Amino acid sequence: MSYAALDRTTLAKLVPELLLSGQLIDRSGMAHCIAAFGRETMAQIAIEEWMAASPVYTKRMRAALQIDGDGVADMFKCLQLDIGAPPQFMDFRYTIYDEYHGEFVLNHCGALMDVEPMGDDYVTSMCHDIEDPTFDATAIATNRRARIRPIHRPPRRPEGQHPHCAWTVTIEPDRDELPLPPESIIMSGTRAAQAELSTIEPGGDGHDDYLGPVWEDLKFEDWSHSALVRIAEEVALQHQLLALGFLMSVRGKTDEDGAIEIFRKQLTGISGLTADRLRQSLGLDRGAEDLATVLRLHPILGPVQYTGVQVETAGSGDEAIVRVRLPRSSDAVADDGWLAHLDPDHLEPVLAMATAVELSWSAVSGYADGDDLVIEISHGTPLEKELGEVAIARFSGGATFEFEDRGRGIPLSITPVTAGT
Repeated sequence: MSYAALDRTTLAKLVPELLLSGQLIDRSGMAHCIAAFGRETMAQIAIEEWMAASPVYTKRMRAALQIDGDGVADMFKCLQLDIGAPPQFMDFRYTIYDEYHGEFVLNHCGALMDVEPMGDDYVTSMCHDIEDPTFDATAIATNRRARIRPIHRPPRRPEGQHPHCAWTVTIEPDRDELPLPPESIIMSGTRAAQAELSTIEPGGDGHDDYLGPVWEDLKFEDWSHSALVRIAEEVALQHQLLALGFLMSVRGKTDEDGAIEIFRKQLTGISGLTADRLRQSLGLDRGAEDLATVLRLHPILGPVQYTGVQVETAGSGDEAIVRVRLPRSSDAVADDGWLAHLDPDHLEPVLAMATAVELSWSAVSGYADGDDLVIEISHGTPLEKELGEVAIARFSGGATFEFEDRGRGIPLSITPVTAGT
């Protein structure tokens, strides 16, 4: 159960898929929050979950890739490896004026395309209420004197305005430092925040770090195998941290049973949607080994250092069984995250993953084996349609989004500006 088992080409294809999966977690969860609490409370949950997770995982990615500066270039590097900004789906274009001043625009905002049909109130909630505090929470992981402020943003006026939004990034030495969000301080105490993942071993083919200039488009094929393994692990961990932030916030809005019900629905939706995209993007078939591969790579079940998940197959053909072992002693369970809320009576997320590969992988059962939960997946009566939670998540354009090859990246240039311009 390790990304290290993949070759470099496969990892390079997998990483943007994992980044997009992280973005789509909210498409899975927030619909249920709207149904339970309404738009305004949904927006507050989004603010609290991202402010809890983003400063923590940004700090981790900086350390992993030796992004050790405190300027706008360093901030942009982190955004390129953030589940809040998956490449192309959230098509950030960056401009760097000097070490502490820059801008970015979104030539395409997949999140806006999802929300815009819902009306201006929802667009304002996302592009104003949520973005203002969460952009700053991301920025201060690089420099607590950083501020991200809008030049223009949706609702789009005039209709169809392009780029979808534009923002300035400034860092001023005499400006007060922003405090760390209280939610992120709590999150820093989790085992996820402190997880030790694969060490990047220098000397292989490709980039081992992200020193030097910002690249206009990251081309993951240019990174070393070791670096790609670590990036994939960190992105899977970003999923886990965001989920912990989501549950932390939802628990403050309802009783425990209600919070766990919404949490499981979020998990079921993203489990199925991501499994479907992984199978297709990696060109897998629908057999037992294909299902096992999807499960081994699924960010919900990783990274293995945090979850301890093991996947194996037994038998063949119609008699094949895929067996998933979830240690109850894992850090993921200790943190009370997604995997802590799977049990023999609540296996819908695993059913969603399995039936996303093939609707006949519908016989899913679980039992305790010592301190572990063992889940067995076998062929049964094919589901007539996918689970409702997956269908809800699939409303996002991210469900069918296709990455394109944009060629080799080029370093961003620094554009001098004169005072007052």
